[in-house]
Amino acid sequence: MFEKILIANRGEIACRVMRTARRMGIRTVAVFSEADRGALHVEMADDAYPIGPAPSRASYLDGARVLDAARRSGAQAIHPGYGFLSENAAFAEDCAAAGLVFIGPPPAAIRAMGGKSAAKALMAHAGVPLVPGYHGEGQDPALLAAEAERIGYPVLIKASAGGGGKGMRVVTAPAAFAEALALAQGEARASFGDDQVLVERYLTAPRHIEIQVFADRHGNVVHLFERDCSIQRRHQKIIEEAPAPGMPLERRAAMGKAACDAARAIGYEGAGTVEFIAEGDAFFFMEMNTRLQVEHPVTEAITGQDLVEWQFRVAAGERLPLLQDALAIDGHAIEVRLYAEDPARDYRPSTGTLHHLRQPEARPGIRVDTGVRQGDVISVHYDPMIAKLITHGPTRAEALRRMGAALAEYEVAGVQTNLDLLRAVVASPGFAAGRFDTGYLGKHPELLGAEANGAPLAALALAAAALLERRGTAALAVAGLRADPHSPWAATSAWRLNGAGTQEVTLRDGEAATVLRCAPQPGGSLVVTEGESSVTVRLVAGAAWLDGVRAAAVVAGSGSALTVFLDGKTWPLAVVDRLAPAAGSGGGDERLVAPMPGRVVSVHTAVGASVAKGDVLLLLEAMKVQIRLAAPRDGTVAALRAQAGDLVEEGLELVTFEPLSPG
Repeated sequence: MFEKILIANRGEIACRVMRTARRMGIRTVAVFSEADRGALHVEMADDAYPIGPAPSRASYLDGARVLDAARRSGAQAIHPGYGFLSENAAFAEDCAAAGLVFIGPPPAAIRAMGGKSAAKALMAHAGVPLVPGYHGEGQDPALLAAEAERIGYPVLIKASAGGGGKGMRVVTAPAAFAEALALAQGEARASFGDDQVLVERYLTAPRHIEIQVFADRHGNVVHLFERDCSIQRRHQKIIEEAPAPGMPLERRAAMGKAACDAARAIGYEGAGTVEFIAEGDAFFFMEMNTRLQVEHPVTEAITGQDLVEWQFRVAAGERLPLLQDALAIDGHAIEVRLYAEDPARDYRPSTGTLHHLRQPEARPGIRVDTGVRQGDVISVHYDPMIAKLITHGPTRAEALRRMGAALAEYEVAGVQTNLDLLRAVVASPGFAAGRFDTGYLGKHPELLGAEANGAPLAALALAAAALLERRGTAALAVAGLRADPHSPWAATSAWRLNGAGTQEVTLRDGEAATVLRCAPQPGGSLVVTEGESSVTVRLVAGAAWLDGVRAAAVVAGSGSALTVFLDGKTWPLAVVDRLAPAAGSGGGDERLVAPMPGRVVSVHTAVGASVAKGDVLLLLEAMKVQIRLAAPRDGTVAALRAQAGDLVEEGLELVTFEPLSPG
């Protein structure tokens, strides 16, 4: 067995690999970019080596830098995690040339399955059913458009290299094909360094079922059953479970055999996942991921096996720890992916500092895999996943119950997250009954608006009380410097000479602003009134009381942002300075600003150009996602402050408009 390994990755997966290595007595080496110098995976490793600037292409995707770190550290093997170099056959060959063991499949197997088009041709030759589509080498846009017409709309454009939902677009009509192709190719090029795509018929109500396979160099191949990964957004999984709900034993056996046959056909070794799309009684091969998957913990939960340990043992030349007859399913497991993103804005990634982070309490049946801590920054340079939450129980109903309880304990402030969406999906009747497909979120838009009615008065009152307490503490600090700290001018309450004192606090919940009247009471409580309704709040020793009842509530804040966690829900609020100029008074739709930090991919306008509302003016890339920035109004471009390749900060004015001239 290896004595020291290097993990050529970052974040959650690097930390996950290190935990198993530590348990097995294997020393670990981390690599880090300039942006990750203080990251959790760097802290966890025995040694850590810098490998370059923040952009992944100059650090985590630079195989030469990674190999140099491995050489200097004395590592014997490299675990690539998932993403980055994990499915890079050339890097696997470079590892071997450097005398290092690549903890993954042979380069030939990676090449056989790394290109989706070639992999599908191989599967077709082996008799595995495929979704109708075009998997050829030709990439001329006119050819691809013609193939889409032949296949029949709707079609799915998909990057031939890589996965994770990057470089994928659904196209429902010919008129939208060219733009969708350009976006898919751009994301593929940014994520995988390869913009080749394939085009397939888009199935309208499929299930996404994948089979975990494992093989050793002694000819043994097993499958560790299936996972259902149908709950997706932007073609990327956000909820996975094992086994698949309602899976007949006959289909499980057939899909498991097909997956093992695929692994044998390419001389596979190590961990891999064969992905299928299933609709009705049929299933079709999609792709094989020649690496460990993000969702591997649900397979570990139902089999009782550590798949990273299996990877170490197979890479060291050992036989598989168990053969097929010794593997069995124990209970049910569900995983959700917690992302820094805003589901209400087309899942736009969110960046910022995790000012407050509370994870569910560790206990039997609940596992959290993460690579961040409170105070860490979610950067524009990398994937926005904060953590994976996994629950396991003897039945699906129990795993689901535990998931609901664990999600209610999660608290995140500082970035937008998909936490409320995850809670809504897990609690939805269709998901609970196992009636869902890959279009579930699109068919249930109400899940995106789980908190559409706005924050309740109780949440607003808690935020107001926390804000006034914070202001009072600051005032007392100033009063301590005064000659007479007992002066009424040093009072921190709403003291007045005659009559009861009140203070007004204005909070914004989304687009709505609410004015609250706050009246201090004897004993330290506060009566908060909005319209004809009121609630009594008291914050003491970290506890929150509402109308005399202790509430499960926390208020976290930084600057003008306040986040209330109440009864398992999250309410992000903003303090409004009523004396400040109204938002938008400096220009409104007279300008287009960057919605988040990112890199300008392309510019589609020029100074003096006439544009219509909705015209795409720039493409911005952030967290490996390309975002179209459109004109907010009809007008003429008066100023253009960005060009392709520029790195821009959130809020930077990119385009300024002037009204179109009459006539």
